[in-house]
Amino acid sequence: MLTCSTVDDLRDHRRRLPGPVALVPTMGALHAGHLALIDAARRHAGPAGSVVVSLFVNPTQFGPNEDLSRYPRPFDQDLAACRKAGVDLLFAPATETIYAPDHSTTVRETGLSRGLCGASRPGHFDGVCTIVLKLFNLVQPDLVVFGHKDYQQLAVIRRLVRDLNVPVEVLGIDTVREPDGLALSSRNAYLDPGQRRQAPALRRALVAARDRFLTQPAPPCGHAAAGLLQLATDLIRRHAPDAAIEYLELVDRDTLQPQTRADRSSVLLGAIRLGQTRLIDNLELAATADPAAPANLPSPVHEAV
Repeated sequence: MLTCSTVDDLRDHRRRLPGPVALVPTMGALHAGHLALIDAARRHAGPAGSVVVSLFVNPTQFGPNEDLSRYPRPFDQDLAACRKAGVDLLFAPATETIYAPDHSTTVRETGLSRGLCGASRPGHFDGVCTIVLKLFNLVQPDLVVFGHKDYQQLAVIRRLVRDLNVPVEVLGIDTVREPDGLALSSRNAYLDPGQRRQAPALRRALVAARDRFLTQPAPPCGHAAAGLLQLATDLIRRHAPDAAIEYLELVDRDTLQPQTRADRSSVLLGAIRLGQTRLIDNLELAATADPAAPANLPSPVHEAV
């Protein structure tokens, strides 16, 4: 595996890589979810292609009171994980390599990024769009791979690619989960044991609302979003009493606009805080399987509200 930290070295190595080239952007602290992204990149690049992983904790997507200073940075472990996963090129730049001291240019998306996580994290998606476009320019990939856990981020990046005519295919893959359904995240390490026990409540609540939509007869005008969201809210409060609900919304999967009535194009999205840890998750209502449903808990759809 080749490694580099400068733009000149990256460009030199990139010229030598056989194509097609698949990019997996990460902030490090790699877990099984990241490895699934790398595996998908390898499969889609094909045996003759190459996989590039970027490892960069991007300061411009962190707010002033967020966890930039304490975000985990286990570089040696990440390096070993990438080598074991068969990554061809690892790009791990310093902040000053990516951002000049007087940098004054950013990329903004002003539609899909306004609500949901964007409402409580001003500037976050500007930072995401800026670093992703920088990586596109530097790596010039044919394909880029992201996970569905960050549903809004994936939608924003697809819009960026469409609007700016970036010649890259955006692939989204399913969220990788713990056995109890909690979506894998580098920030899960912040949870204390009590918070960790409560953390799967967000997933269970979304599954319960999805199951009500799929299994219970709808009124003539369809399932009201308010009822599904109230079900999810009640379950989070019951199973995660220490959680603060940041948002629970039912939106259209393409526009991310809130819906008053649920249909098979709808997506449930939620964010909660347990202590200082922010957890997000989502579920498309058309999804009929939940392979990560916890086996030691009652099925959420049967719980009384």
